[in-house]
Amino acid sequence: MQSELFSQANLEISDGQRFARQNPQLLRVSLGEDVLAVKGSMVAYQGQITFNHEGAGGLNRMMKKMMSGDDQPLMRVSGQGEVFFANEAGVVYLIELSGDALSVNGRNLLAFDASLSWDINRVQGAGMLSGGVFNTTLTGQGTAALCTVGQPVVLDCSQQPTFVDLQSAVAWSANLVPNVVSSMNMKSMLRGGSGEAMQYSFHGPGFVVVQPSEWKNDPNASKGHSGGSASDVLGGLFS
Repeated sequence: MQSELFSQANLEISDGQRFARQNPQLLRVSLGEDVLAVKGSMVAYQGQITFNHEGAGGLNRMMKKMMSGDDQPLMRVSGQGEVFFANEAGVVYLIELSGDALSVNGRNLLAFDASLSWDINRVQGAGMLSGGVFNTTLTGQGTAALCTVGQPVVLDCSQQPTFVDLQSAVAWSANLVPNVVSSMNMKSMLRGGSGEAMQYSFHGPGFVVVQPSEWKNDPNASKGHSGGSASDVLGGLFS
């Protein structure tokens, strides 16, 4: 049987890396230590692998998950073998955390080392109608994998105020404290609105990653994560 389907580009990679991009839209994880992944993100696996629901890990975090309406619960992936993860053919990026932190929109989260700590945080100034009001923070030593809708841009927030649509913000530096603001004014409201009513506001030393697409408004899709220095944390996003 012959086909370009069987070309080297489509064969499983074997580079010895624990986290690796099989291709731009497919994550390959070689298991040993456990991995936490968004439920439903596994597309294939080889070897002896088990998948178990990952609880909130404490009353405080459980209450935060309930408040945030978290619709992307995590699963713990254990065993020996290889697991492939993807999310609607989104572009995969690997982030190495070295004792720092990263704040990520939960809909852009794919998988991360179970050794990383995670928590859910409420964004300041976020009212009930603003949509994405919670984000998830990852801290510690390990690798996290995100996926974006299209190729993102990384914006420096230190030079001037930066405003990002709630559904387009992928991740930002943990040291940044975003606010949810409204650009709506009475004149615009009387004429039907601009369609761009709510944004995250960032200003300070750090970065925000923005995808060229907006998630459909979903009150349950409100998680995110936190990060450190732009050059140290977001590897491939800055290449």
